[in-house]
Amino acid sequence: MTLRNLKLENFRNIKKRIFEFDSLVNVIIGPNASGKTNILESIFLLSTGKSFKAKIEEEMINYDASLARVEGKLEFEGNREIGSGGNLDKPNVSSFRQANSLEVVLTRGEIDIGGDKFEKAPRKKLLVNDISKRLVDFAGNLKTVLFGPWDMDLVTQSPALRRKFLDNVLSQVDREYRRSILSYEKGLKQRNRLLLRIREEGLSRSQLLFWDRLLIKNGDYISRKREEFVDFANKLEIGSNFNDFKLEYDKSAISEARLEQYAQEEIAAATTLVGPHRDDIIFKAKNSNQKERDLSRFGSRGEQRMAVLWLKLSEFCFIEMISGDKPLFLLDDIFSELDHEHRKIIFDLLGRKGNYANFSLGQSIITTADDHYIGGFASFLMIKL
Repeated sequence: MTLRNLKLENFRNIKKRIFEFDSLVNVIIGPNASGKTNILESIFLLSTGKSFKAKIEEEMINYDASLARVEGKLEFEGNREIGSGGNLDKPNVSSFRQANSLEVVLTRGEIDIGGDKFEKAPRKKLLVNDISKRLVDFAGNLKTVLFGPWDMDLVTQSPALRRKFLDNVLSQVDREYRRSILSYEKGLKQRNRLLLRIREEGLSRSQLLFWDRLLIKNGDYISRKREEFVDFANKLEIGSNFNDFKLEYDKSAISEARLEQYAQEEIAAATTLVGPHRDDIIFKAKNSNQKERDLSRFGSRGEQRMAVLWLKLSEFCFIEMISGDKPLFLLDDIFSELDHEHRKIIFDLLGRKGNYANFSLGQSIITTADDHYIGGFASFLMIKL
């Protein structure tokens, strides 16, 4: 799968521009605040229907515009059909190849129709081949792996970051996972509201029964799929630099028995205390004596960064294995965060050199503010901002 071109209109600081991409390595070069990350954000938006940095989606609309538009043209080199998902047993394959378009239209709830007149409009519209789609059907048509400086904190920071990572990986390749996580999150909010009313108003706990069943059903699926990804990453062989890493899945199982076990504590806290919203993954590495250690507590900064790179490569291989598509690899100014050794690994991976001669990443789009880093690439398309 290749992103052939990207058209942006009033997206953040980019008023109007079309970007054409090569099928392999693309490097976007420009000074800080020139919009490099915004380009990757727009591609991620086409991939997931969401931003990786905006707290409010309206932030992505240029400050003096009422509407922003992001459009991407895709080309599939294999026999994959847009819109299909996959599972561990059997990737979904179509019998024909085709190029497709994805589009996201953002508004502030109304659009300027001229003459100081405004018309109400949906805040976000998602389109596949010019046909409006729900988020659950839009996400995953363009598959991406995003690697940015903020990912360096995956090992050490909040479990919420690691759960968000798992959700992003699995949502790209599994429509049922997308549906389950949306249903679970909505049900969780409703159940927590009921817990508050039970505590404050003395309502009966029997009113939780419907939400308990909904969370258990969706939570079981979410946990099972997260465990499948963790198992896949632990068994994957990428290269000698990554052989010592593994993930431990710290699962918060949800069941009628566990909900009953924490019944009084949940009412007191007005919060659901068990379930995949409490899951975590722990990064571990083997010592020379094969004993495992927690990298968040006993890992050097270099080891932690290498573990994150291993996780991103595992994500790439998992998405390719499930879907049959090579995801688009997006690297946002990470060279400034890596030392020479780690930068060389990236160059070797992208150039299929050294230990990674047989590892094929496919299309990649990289941003940097420092053009002396790009000397590590044998061949690439340069895009200047």
